[in-house]
Amino acid sequence: MAAAARLRLFASSHLSPRLSRTAPWYGRGTRALCTLSSTLGSGAGEDEIERIRHEFEDAKRNYLSIPAAIKNMPKMNPQGIYVNKNVKLDDLQVYGFDYDYTLSHYSDHLQCLIYDLAKKHLVNELKYPESCLQYEYDCNFPVRGLYYDKLKGCLLKLDFFGSIEPDGCFFGRRKLSLTEIKELYGTRHIGRDQARQLVGLMDVFCFSEACLIADIVQHFVDAKLEFDAPYVYEDVNESIQHVHRSGLVHRKVLSEPQKFLIKNSQVFRFLKTLREKGKRLFLLTNSPFYFVDGGMSYLLEDQHFDGNSWRELFDVVIAQANKPSFYNSDHPFRVYDTTKDTLAFTAVDKFLPNEVYYHGCLKSFLQITKWRGPEVIYFGDHLLSDLRGPSKAGWRTAAVIRELEDEIGIQNSDNYRFQQAKLSIIHDLLGKVHATVVSTEKGQVYRALLDELNAERRQCRSGMRDLFSSSFGATFLTDTGKESSFAYHIHQYADIYTSKLDNFLSHAPESWLHPPHDIKIMPHNAKVPASLFTSS
Repeated sequence: MAAAARLRLFASSHLSPRLSRTAPWYGRGTRALCTLSSTLGSGAGEDEIERIRHEFEDAKRNYLSIPAAIKNMPKMNPQGIYVNKNVKLDDLQVYGFDYDYTLSHYSDHLQCLIYDLAKKHLVNELKYPESCLQYEYDCNFPVRGLYYDKLKGCLLKLDFFGSIEPDGCFFGRRKLSLTEIKELYGTRHIGRDQARQLVGLMDVFCFSEACLIADIVQHFVDAKLEFDAPYVYEDVNESIQHVHRSGLVHRKVLSEPQKFLIKNSQVFRFLKTLREKGKRLFLLTNSPFYFVDGGMSYLLEDQHFDGNSWRELFDVVIAQANKPSFYNSDHPFRVYDTTKDTLAFTAVDKFLPNEVYYHGCLKSFLQITKWRGPEVIYFGDHLLSDLRGPSKAGWRTAAVIRELEDEIGIQNSDNYRFQQAKLSIIHDLLGKVHATVVSTEKGQVYRALLDELNAERRQCRSGMRDLFSSSFGATFLTDTGKESSFAYHIHQYADIYTSKLDNFLSHAPESWLHPPHDIKIMPHNAKVPASLFTSS
């Protein structure tokens, strides 16, 4: 490999240490601003700074008393259905579902299992140092929607416009400062050429992968061993894929379903309601049939079927579909013999009741079923593998994002809104300071005021992020309260999104779901405006 493509990374990194954070502003912000104001000479600059100081003090007085404006602000529904594009449920005649993390949900034990099995594969088969076995899965470290930079070895969280989050860049387990990010990338914005080196970690299964990547990089750094960042990703990804393809995870889950699978009788109720309304249902999953069959049988063992199996709920069952290639390939369908565990050789030109099908492609699926795109909605958790293909093919799409429920709960809390409102005030004041014309001799005072406000902004961002995760913060939001890159993909490929399927039980099948008229990007993100805390 060319020298330019290799990195020599050691524990004694050349990257500078992270900047320390400042203490909270209330109690000292007034004194600092008064000092700045008193050092100004006469003129428009002094008057403008003084005016900003009064606004700041007025806002603080209202803010610290937690005004009724915050308490009475409507809260978002954690079990709500959030809409990016208009969807008339009455027009939908066909409902399709992914299996993992859509029809089924798993405990944190699954991520630990995948991590441990992949770690052992790295050591036993790919001959990584045995000391790598000491690491354990950390459920508090990763969030969904991260990127791994195969060239530089960093885990990144990007915002809606593709820029690196100031507190969202990790090399191993060490968070890089903004100065270090700019030293490494030159700028926070990821350009087109740099984007080619990024690998998206978009689904829940990627939690264990992101954590293992960071731990392996950290191991090499601590051991002062030379390594090549692309190889780390290739080896970890190969190990993760081996765990799934070998069936190690599937067999372990089925051997202890009570440990890994989370039962929810409301999912069955939702599926049954759809059937009673005359809707057609299909299952389209990448998992093997025996794993789906074992899982569904456990999840629905307490329910009563008119027939003999959960398969009675679905008109078509397709396993090992190889998404996302399913949506643009020409692979034929194969009939799967559930008794002999074999695939038939006869061509599939129609879908028969009680049969199970493997592989296939979207083109053949639509030819056989005669279902029109706009009347089909597909539910999945992986925005790229599950939903991007159907979205481009004209299907309606629904993202099932489990983290949504917890994150909305945090956004509804007084603590989060307190920090969010404080950040709104600081942003408002910063905009006014930037717009102030200050003469050359007053430049030092002007810069000091900017430093003061920027320090307060960092403190607010940290407080908001730590309510979610001290490492990468929220899944849908950046530390500034704006939308993340993960939110961008939801905006692009999901017509609607929610935390779990049974949330649809609160909506009649004839409902018309439409986005609020005043929402710019993500309908579940409520903003607290700075204007609530300023004097009349």
